[in-house]
This record gives sequence, structure tokens and C-alpha cells, in this order.
Amino acid sequence: MPRFVVEADGGSRGNPGPAGYGAVVLDPATGETLAERAEFIGVATNNVAEYKGLIAGLTAARELAPDATVLVRMDSKLVVEQMSGRWKIKHPDMKPLAAQAAKILPRAQVTYEWIPRERNKHADRLANEAMDAGKRGEQWEPSRSTAFAAAPPAGPPGDAAKGAAAVRAAMASGGGTGTRAAAGTGADTLFGTTDATDAPAGDAQARAAEASAVRAASAVARDTDTLFGAAEATAAGSGGGHATRTAAAGTGTGWGPDMGAPATFVLLRHGETALTPQKRFSGSGGTDPELSPAGRRQAAAVAEALAARGTVQAVVSSPLRRCRETAQAVADRLGLPVAVEEGLRETDFGAWEGLTFAEVRERFPDDLQAWLDSPKAAPTGGGESFTAVTRRVSAARDRLLSAHAGRTVLLVTHVTPVKTLVRLALGAPPESLFKMELSAASLSAVAYYADGNASVRLLNDTSHLR
Repeated sequence: MPRFVVEADGGSRGNPGPAGYGAVVLDPATGETLAERAEFIGVATNNVAEYKGLIAGLTAARELAPDATVLVRMDSKLVVEQMSGRWKIKHPDMKPLAAQAAKILPRAQVTYEWIPRERNKHADRLANEAMDAGKRGEQWEPSRSTAFAAAPPAGPPGDAAKGAAAVRAAMASGGGTGTRAAAGTGADTLFGTTDATDAPAGDAQARAAEASAVRAASAVARDTDTLFGAAEATAAGSGGGHATRTAAAGTGTGWGPDMGAPATFVLLRHGETALTPQKRFSGSGGTDPELSPAGRRQAAAVAEALAARGTVQAVVSSPLRRCRETAQAVADRLGLPVAVEEGLRETDFGAWEGLTFAEVRERFPDDLQAWLDSPKAAPTGGGESFTAVTRRVSAARDRLLSAHAGRTVLLVTHVTPVKTLVRLALGAPPESLFKMELSAASLSAVAYYADGNASVRLLNDTSHLR
């Protein structure tokens, strides 16, 4: 009796909002992809989209072998527990979908297992691709899928110098044939030498492999039609469609290397506090002020703007009050929880907390000048140097990239962490921190690719406040 693994997922931009699903049938022994399904389903909730993905995955498995035993793996605790019979199905929208899923294969042939989101990347990416296609008014096409396994990172995420070096090395090597590393693929496609040597015989498959390789070009060549995660999570619009890809069991797919969708960090500086208009040092060692009335209005405005874009899949905040209040306003509008990341807190400005720049210059002129001259110098009274902040923010970045690969995540934080993430993505020197303007409640964005490259998509956007 054949055995299959079905992985399924669904998502909604707004919950309810434009929604889609993805599902994949895998060979449990080899991990080979046997079938894929994806569809934009219009406006729906996350749970409806997840159930639709389950139905599509089970249907694909039945088409391959009606007598197969199937292990369904999903990151939806609700669907897994309800279909396993441990939770009651109360919502009227869920009952008919659950009944439909239960009829596809005999109950004895299907078991369910919950998996964390990071282990469900293939189905998640298919769902996002379907929603991307829906936004364009197109059908999801198998030849444009990026859901096959991505190449391992060639360097630390966000290390622009490492990524650039990898591209230069690939250029110097002159390309080559056979399976190529992600950075090499990026260099080849940038300069017109992409081939399809990994594709099996047949023009259609060769073109598909070539198209996949072209999409894997380095970050410098991959501007998309949106600044906030179009490659993996754009809101779907009208139209949409449904398509499938099925591979014969026991045969390879023959697709070229593909790094997959980037992780996109949308960087939001918190709204104003009473200290913001006065331009006073306000770090993590001070009074931890709340948002002012103006700051709350700014938070509401950015929440509306991000809800309209519909791309944010998770919200992460600095532990400081002004960020948590800003993050909560956005998360409430998006229907998402807020996670707290300690590494995103602002610099501890020591004895300078609450003072203006002029006051610090008057009271601590030598310490201030040393701080301006060197990232290793700390503010008076045991504050943090920019070097220490960079280590902390880099570690937080790496943790978040590991937890949210291929997703669009809103990071609600402060001036120094935002500037630090942008500086590292650009490979710019520490003194560039003093050369960036960053307004309260402004949005910036950085995309991180699997080859180590990072692409700054946006800096200090305040259009939503006007």
C-alpha cells in the first residue's frame, strides 16, 4: 500500500481578507515532491484557507493512489485537532469543510500531525504564490513556483559584503555547468550566462529550470512590485485561479537551484512620546515613556496602512512600552499576536537619558566627542556603545530570520536598531548611523536572501502619516 505525506497551509491577509492555500504531496522515504496544489480563493479567513489546503492535499493524494495511507502535517493546531477528533467543530464555516475533507479518503487511511511553521515552508510558500498570482489577476503557474528546497545560505544573513564577495567569486569562475550554488546562480543570471544543465530532456522543462534559476539572482537584481514582501506574501486581489503540478512517482523534478522567497523585515519606529518632539535621548535606561496622543494617532495610521498592504505575517516588538503600544495597535488591526524580542530594545544612553544633545554637549563634552568619533565609545555612566548594540541587534536579527524564513515580519523598534539593520544590510560603516533620518512612526524595509545578500527596499517612509 503506498504511503504519502501531505503538507498543507493557508493564509489570509487581514483575517478575513484576500486568501489562498498551498498543499504538497511528498514521498516519505525520499522527500520527493509528487504533487502540488495552490489556489487563490478570494476573501476568507485563515482557518477557511487552511481547510481548503487540506482538502486540496488529500484530493491530490487520492488522485495518485486511492488506497494510500496518508500522514497530514500542518502548522494549524485547530485543523489538526479538529480532524483528529479531539476538538469539537463549532464554527459554521468550518463544519462543511471538515466534512468534505473527511470524505476524501477513508478515516483509517489518514492520520494528522501538528508541525511548527518553520517545518511547513513548502506549503506556506505555495499559498503565498497563489495569493501573489491572484493580486496580478493571474492563475498560479507551476513553472513560477519557488517552493522547492532553497539552497543553504552562503554566509550570515544580511552580510552584504559576504554576499557581494560570493557573487564576484562566481563571476570570476566563469560560471560552469551542473548544479550551482545559489550565489553562483545569481551571478550567472545577472550577466546572461544562465543555462539549464540540471533540467531533464525536453524544452518545456529546460525553460522551467532556466526560469527558476533566473528568479534566484542575487538581491541586487531582485526588485519587486512591492516594498513589503511581494515575493512571498503580497495581498491577493480580484481574479486568481487554480493550477497544479504533478510529477510521476519515482522521477525527479529536474528544477534548477532556487533560493526561494526572502525574509522581509518591515521596520517600524515607534510613535511619538512626550520626549520625541524635544529630541531628547530616550533609550532603554530611562523612564520608558508611553505614547503621546500624537503617537497613538501615528500608530493607528500605520496600522491602517499595513492592513491595506496586507503583507505582514507576524509582529515582533521591542520590550519597551512605546514599541509595545505601537505594535499592539498594528497587531490588533491585523488580527495577529505580538511577540517580544529583547534584542530590539533601544541603546542604553546611560547618564544622557532624558537630555537633549545640547545639554549632553554642555555637561559631558569629552564623552560626547568620543562617542561621535568611535562606535566603541559608550555614553557617560555605563551606557551601551554602538558596537555593543550592533552585536545585540545582529543576534536578534539572526534569531528572527531563523524563525521567520521566507516570511514578511513587522519589527517595531527604535532609531538605533532600525539604522543598524539598514547599515548592516548595505555594508555601510558605523558612521553612517549619523547620516540617516528616521522619523517617528516611519517605515523601512530590508529583504534577506538565502545567499547572504540583503536588499534595502525602503527607508523612512512617512507617507501614511500625511
